[in-house]
Order: sequence, then structure tokens, then C-alpha cells
Amino acid sequence: MIHKPMWRTAGLGLVFLWFAIGGIGHFVMLDAFASIIPPGLPWPEAAVLISGFFELLGAVGILLPRFRALAGWGLVVLTICVTPANVYMWLHPELFPQVPEWVLFWRLPFQVFLLCCIVASTQKRLPGFTTQTHGQ
Repeated sequence: MIHKPMWRTAGLGLVFLWFAIGGIGHFVMLDAFASIIPPGLPWPEAAVLISGFFELLGAVGILLPRFRALAGWGLVVLTICVTPANVYMWLHPELFPQVPEWVLFWRLPFQVFLLCCIVASTQKRLPGFTTQTHGQ
């Protein structure tokens, strides 16, 4: 049987790798990342660089226990902020022929999984859950 701390460690590892690799990708493949930003949003290159910076900052932050919870919430906000790009890719697969359509579809459910993983691995006490003590 796997203990909860092992699941938390695995979750932190997944979240760290996802955002560290993704954050580096924002700088290495700037044009590719800028191409997925919906046309109505201004300054796509700046948005990619800023989001890449915050992905790297969040990845490092979750490794530091003192900043883990705050970094986790920052990554939640960041993940929600990139939703328009994921939806744009899903709605316009013809613009991204190099990416299989099933990958474009599964990005959104994976994003929900990633959000759950971020919260579960970075927060000691989850919102809406209280601890009960015996004898009350």
C-alpha cells in the first residue's frame, strides 16, 4: 500500500516536471507557443515569456516548503489563465496539423487533472475540509 506522503511526493514531481519543462519550452520555442494564443489577445510573445517565467518560478517555488502553498496557488491561477490557448487549439485543429486532434481534445481534461494534482500536492489543508478533533 502506498502512503499519502508518497503520493504527495509523486504529485510534486509531476507538477515540477510539467512546469519546469513547459517553462523552458516557452523560451526555447517562443514562436510555437505564441502561435497557440488566440488572435484577440494582445502581445502573444510577451504573454509567452511572462507565463514561461511564472511557470519556472512556480516550479522552483513548490520545491521550497516555505513557498510551496503560495507557489501552488500561483500555478493554479496560471493554469486557468492558459485555458483560452487550449480551447483555441481544440476549436481550430486545422491550424495545428502537427498535433493529433485527440491530443488537442485531451489537453482540457488533463488540465483538470493537473489542477487537482497541483492543489493536492502543494496544500497541507484543502479548502472546504476541516479537521475534527475527538472530544468535542
